[in-house]
Amino acid sequence: MKSWPTINGDLADYVDKNWLRDSPLKRRLREETAKLPQAGMQVSAHQGQQMAQLAKAIGARQAVEVGTFTGYSALCVAEALPADGKLWCCDVSEEWTSIGRRYWKEAGLDHKIELTVAPALQTLDGLLAKGLAGRLDMAFIDANKNDYDAYYERCLTLLRPGGLILIDNVLWGGSVVDRDDKTSDTKAIRALNAKLVRDERVDLTLFAVGDGMTAALKR
Repeated sequence: MKSWPTINGDLADYVDKNWLRDSPLKRRLREETAKLPQAGMQVSAHQGQQMAQLAKAIGARQAVEVGTFTGYSALCVAEALPADGKLWCCDVSEEWTSIGRRYWKEAGLDHKIELTVAPALQTLDGLLAKGLAGRLDMAFIDANKNDYDAYYERCLTLLRPGGLILIDNVLWGGSVVDRDDKTSDTKAIRALNAKLVRDERVDLTLFAVGDGMTAALKR
């Protein structure tokens, strides 16, 4: 029997009341981001909280984020890392990430975060060139969908055995099952989803949070 709950209305309020642990700073960042035309790119509060807990659960010390936007997911993950932890962030927008920088500094987390404003593949290749293959604990992928497979392969190389890759937007608003949707983004996500289910290098699950988030645990 297949069962995926729909959480909205009063039930959503109940979830917020009983599971969401928020802070004024995080709320302010979400509210500022909500004013942007691209606000839909922001992860939800629940997703950020889930990512932070997963980082703690695997004892993450070093992580990489592909696609930072206004810095909410980075804030959540950096908060979960130990005092000497490190989060490498990849994004192409100085405008969007400058918002995140302000909040990271206010939270006292900016010393944990190294942001590179450049194409993510270039940044990931740079981390590999520095000898970080097999040393990172966690990766979050939420950027250009056409490059999802390339991001995944590089992140998998960067991760240690037992490291975790989180991939956002894997349901793509339901477009993955729309046979009439032949856009390049949708096809790229479908292709990666189909690849992952057969990939014996990882253990796999899907979290029905936000726009769907895959968790791939490196064997």
